[in-house]
Order: sequence, then C-alpha cells, then structure tokens
Amino acid sequence: MRTVLGTFRVLEEVAFTQPAGVGELSRRLGMPKTTVQRALQTLWTAGWICPSGAEQTSWVLTTRALHIGQRAIPDLGVRDAALPIMRELRKETGETAHLMVLEGDRAVLIEKVETEHAIRAVITLGSAVPLHGSSNGKAMLAYRPVEEVRSIVGGHLDRYTDRTIVDWDEFLTELGRVRERGYATNVGEWRTDISAVASPIFDHEGRTQASLSISAPASRMSAELRRSYGTLITEAARRVSATLGYRRPL
Repeated sequence: MRTVLGTFRVLEEVAFTQPAGVGELSRRLGMPKTTVQRALQTLWTAGWICPSGAEQTSWVLTTRALHIGQRAIPDLGVRDAALPIMRELRKETGETAHLMVLEGDRAVLIEKVETEHAIRAVITLGSAVPLHGSSNGKAMLAYRPVEEVRSIVGGHLDRYTDRTIVDWDEFLTELGRVRERGYATNVGEWRTDISAVASPIFDHEGRTQASLSISAPASRMSAELRRSYGTLITEAARRVSATLGYRRPL
C-alpha cells in the first residue's frame, strides 16, 4: 500500500511541476531518489508519464491523465481546482486569496478566501475590477497578442489613482515584465489602499481566462513581500493550471 501511495504522490508532483527531474521530485516529496525513480518507471510503463526529451532526465504527463480526468470529472471548473490551493495561500501568507475570471473588459471576482486580519482588502464576490488597473487583469492579459489586448481593454486607459498606467506603451511594457516574472503586481493602481500580486491560470487549451492573486492593504505588503508572494502565487497558479490539464510548452 505504501508503494502505491508513493507512486501516486510522484504522479501528482509531476503534474504540478512538469517537466520534473528525479532530484527535484525527491526534494519536494522527501522521498529517496531510488524510490522516486522506481515510481517514475512504473508510471511510464503504465502510460501516465513520459520523458520530456530524448533522455530520461525529466518527466511530463501524457494525455492519458487528461483524457481520464475529463471523463471522470467533466464538470471540474477553475473554482473547484483553485479553492484548496487558495486556502493554502491564506494559511501561508495570512492574507486574502482572490480568484478572478475575464468577463468582457473587466476581471470579475468569483471566489475568495479571506484573511483573519481585521484590516483587509474588501472586495465582494461578483465585483468587477479594471483589467489595466489590477494585478489579476494584467496577469490575464499578459499572454495575449497585443491586438487582442487592445481590443479587450479598448482604446482608452482610464485613470483610477495617481499610480494607474494610462499610457499604452508603458502598459505593454508592463505586460512584458509580467511575462518575465510570471506574475503581475498592483501597487495602488486601482485603489490607493490595496496592493496585490497575481498569476495567470491556463486551461487545458492554454487559454488565460482566470487568475489567482494575493491582496492586502498597501501598508502590509512591502516590496520584499511582493517578491516573496509573487513566487508563491506563480507556483500556486501553476498547480491550478496543471489540475485543469494545462501542459507547459517544452
């Protein structure tokens, strides 16, 4: 039984971190490399994973996992995939985790796990925030063609605070930084009292229709914390994407 459970743990971790090597999996799971290697060979033989290159140094899921998952849970949505991870984020950071989706020219909040702090960034479910003034919006736009970004946002970038980016060249440069980092930031660009970091969620077709964020009062999120939270939110969004069947390009 322990061997079977260990093999499933390796499979899950490959899904979260693919392409994944033996050393990385061993560190993440706290398992001996020999045990991880045996599990990988078993999963490869069964058709669940395959090498990501010519040599057996890193591993990725095959389409077998996606096909079976789609048949077993065809109605699995982004909220179901994200909620457990959002609870982990709240526990690790002590701050509010938000899940937003793209609707027209706005990002709409569909789920949240709130901080226990009395002073918090309050946004009600169903609320819409501007794409160019929010970390969630920028995260969802960053991986789209420029023409599509302009079409979604519209010709004019409205100003909400003194920090709102209202110049198109500057905004497109900012989206480039999002792609480089893997996460977007918002430092008082929509509301002066809120700071946030967000990372895009990719579905099984590679589309970015949703994003995950950590939000807090600006006074509680320093530049150092934004970088730390940025790393956390990028990994969290990557895990949600993997659950939805997304496979990163090799």
